[in-house]
Amino acid sequence: MQQQNIPIGTLVDMYKRGELRLPEIQRHYVWRATRVRDLLDSLYRGYPSGSILMWETDEPVPTRDFAIAQETTAFAGRKLLLDGQQRLTSLTAVLGGELVQVRGRKRPIDILFNLDHPDGPPTDETEVTSDEDSPVVADDEQGEDGDNGEEADESDLGLQEKLKRRTFVVAAKNLAALPNWVSVTEVFKTGSDVQILQKAGALSDMQSPEGIERFERYSNRLKRLRAIKDYTYVVHVLERSMSYEEVTEIFVRVNSLGAKLKSSDLALAQMTSRWPNLLKELEAFQEECEKSYFTIDLGHLVRSIVVFATQQCLFRSVASTHIDKLKAGWAEAQEGLRYAINFLRSNAGIEDESLLSSPMFLHVIAALSRKKDNKLSAEEQRQLLHWLLVANARGRYSRGSTETLLNEDLAIVFRSGDVAALMDPVKRQFGRLHVEPGDLAGRGVGSPLFSLAYLALKASGAKDWYSGLGLSLTHQGKLHFIQWHHIIPKSLLKDKGYETGEINEIANMAFITGQTNRRISNKEASQYLEDVIAKQGKEALESQCVPTDPALWSTASYKDFLKFRREALAQRMNVFIKGKAGI
Repeated sequence: MQQQNIPIGTLVDMYKRGELRLPEIQRHYVWRATRVRDLLDSLYRGYPSGSILMWETDEPVPTRDFAIAQETTAFAGRKLLLDGQQRLTSLTAVLGGELVQVRGRKRPIDILFNLDHPDGPPTDETEVTSDEDSPVVADDEQGEDGDNGEEADESDLGLQEKLKRRTFVVAAKNLAALPNWVSVTEVFKTGSDVQILQKAGALSDMQSPEGIERFERYSNRLKRLRAIKDYTYVVHVLERSMSYEEVTEIFVRVNSLGAKLKSSDLALAQMTSRWPNLLKELEAFQEECEKSYFTIDLGHLVRSIVVFATQQCLFRSVASTHIDKLKAGWAEAQEGLRYAINFLRSNAGIEDESLLSSPMFLHVIAALSRKKDNKLSAEEQRQLLHWLLVANARGRYSRGSTETLLNEDLAIVFRSGDVAALMDPVKRQFGRLHVEPGDLAGRGVGSPLFSLAYLALKASGAKDWYSGLGLSLTHQGKLHFIQWHHIIPKSLLKDKGYETGEINEIANMAFITGQTNRRISNKEASQYLEDVIAKQGKEALESQCVPTDPALWSTASYKDFLKFRREALAQRMNVFIKGKAGI
């Protein structure tokens, strides 16, 4: 195995020119912006940041595209990048200002550099929220509640104080406007420091010792930042004589030892080494599912292959399973998943995967459809729907050992196909099956009961309070996307000293469109709910289990408001499950 020392600048050029290719066994680009920030910080300080692993080969190995478009050349390189994709893609994006494609959208990765950063080791202030925690490709939507903007304004000063102790941060408009924060991409795009130093005010006071010292400090730091291009990575190059299967084994071992990849990623790598172009098949099926508004992660498509090839869900069986069996499993999995998506949408009213407390439900329904050859009696349909709604609301696969629980259910399906028997493990796990008001206390949008609340309210005819649109996750246009809304504004409740858990309870959430959410903003409930009743009638509130008694709308009555709505929601949820499942 050869070993070379290659500067980052050269590696980035190789990436852009298409000299590096990505083998099919690699996963997508997945880094969050904060990971890119931390990588730059390590490189700036000269810290170790791992090595790069390549394989130079003449074999016709299936490849996939990088997240950044490469130059098209007839002399494309045969160096396959096995380890280092996340780092090199990040550096190519930041140093060259290239757009990164993630989940079908292209965005820049914008990192800011603090010319006034403290000297010495990095700060321990790592728990900073807001834009710092955003993914490289973030949701365009503003906050889920119209009153978020005011709170963001109130917290900006404290946030900025914390960020002053940072050397690099994920870009935010308010920081980018400050003179001491500069875009890393702009630094690498411009050869001269004059414009940057002028913006920072370092050229305005060159007569005083302090001004000269600041000019030299800023200049040296910009020089040090640009020196990241000269940082050398140790690049290991595997020999041409190695086979694709052997290289895949090395890839799996490297990533297993470093715990960098999920088990599904490693299983996919093992499959693709024996099954060329599998990734393209999986991605094509993903696109098919997207047309039905279901986004299925590649990892779950890989798991579906395992489920149908081995009748259990553990990935460790992949290496010992014959490729023909895996291929047969994939053919069965596609048909099973199509049935599962159709059942979820048509029978359960579950419009997309966000309403599932776990995607594991897909595998059970898919397995059952194939076991029954898509022949379910009316009673079995009712039993399956009842199990789905109860298990989903209770979080069947959201606690404990998920794979163990899934295997327990798969064993019932594959051994007997007894749909009614699926409910027995749920009863053992949770005891009672119905929802009680106390179950909603302290439970927020992360609770499985949140999805049940949406389904129950939608089924009862809940509509947007201004536009009159019925609830649906498939509305066209951002103005009409359904969001959750704090009925009693959270900023007002926070001012009154209520705990975060109480403020963000399901019992304080209604479902309305994004446009209505922003129009209401943080108005007093007593102000805007009266207007809703006047224009839409009491039914508009009753359909969302919101009390029509104005006495319960004030922040002073918030405890009574929660009590009323917990009871109303619990009753509505139970009625929904019984009615939907025909009990």
